[in-house]
Amino acid sequence: MRRICAVFAAAVVLTGCSAGTSTAPQTHEVTLVTHDSFVVKEGLLDEFGKASGITVKQIASGDAGELTNKLVLTKANPLGDVAFGVDSTFASRALSEGVFAEYASPEAAKGPQRYQVDGTGRLHAVDVGDVCLNVDPAKLGGVEPTSYEDLTDPRFKDKLVVENPATSSPGLAFLLGTIAKFGENGWQEYWGKLKANGVKVVSGWEEAYNQEFSATKGDRPIVVSYASSPSAEGGKTKAVLSTCYRQVEYAGVLKGAKNPADAQKVLDFLLGEKFQAQVAEQMYVYPAREGVALPESWTKDAPLPANPQTLPADKVKDNREAWVEQWRKLVQG
Repeated sequence: MRRICAVFAAAVVLTGCSAGTSTAPQTHEVTLVTHDSFVVKEGLLDEFGKASGITVKQIASGDAGELTNKLVLTKANPLGDVAFGVDSTFASRALSEGVFAEYASPEAAKGPQRYQVDGTGRLHAVDVGDVCLNVDPAKLGGVEPTSYEDLTDPRFKDKLVVENPATSSPGLAFLLGTIAKFGENGWQEYWGKLKANGVKVVSGWEEAYNQEFSATKGDRPIVVSYASSPSAEGGKTKAVLSTCYRQVEYAGVLKGAKNPADAQKVLDFLLGEKFQAQVAEQMYVYPAREGVALPESWTKDAPLPANPQTLPADKVKDNREAWVEQWRKLVQG
């Protein structure tokens, strides 16, 4: 019996032996479903595991839009126990489809509740990552756009790359920003002007930023990215803060989770001080928790936008699919 228990403890199985001579703690596994950009400081999950007895298994599932789609399609048999990465552009869909269970995290009162979608506790804000235009000044010769309107100027013809709002979270956020800016009667005319001025559309952020943006590998010096992106480039790029749309990323316990009690503890951890303190450097987003210090360089390179564009969650929910379809017909034909 001692030999069997030792083997079980070494394998870190979920069910332990009860022999009186065994002192190894029982370990539970929680599956955390995330978007592809989820990064955590090395050793932090191990530290959490030692303190809680919970092993976190991560499953990456595309960007925020793809993640939301997968969570909806698998809600009858969830992919995991807790999910992170559904953002404010897709939150209403996840909630209306009943993907998440209700839970009131005690950590939410430390700031995340500022960004709550509703009062049910199904989604808790983990970080803020405002979507804005980013520019590569070195390739623009001192002539840089400072507003949405500037992008229709012939001086910036064939210089802008954006993400498809049907397949990309930042692409959708940028579309919503233009709708907030120009109104439901003016955004289509604006996008018609962008199309005439040579805007390039790609499927997602990775392609837009890491392949098309001139600050990396491409030849387009204007890209839709994040207000915090310049911090990753050492100040060589800039965010156009007048073109930002507020995007909040959420986490929640999945309804039907196999291990909901431990999933709640993982959610508390995502909102806790240790995890929040490292999100800026690891994922280049702003922590949702109040009082968390940002890296010193962010003061200059990546200040949090003061007045980002926003739209009511219910309005986005009611019109998102129609807006995206209108955009598709207008821009892609």
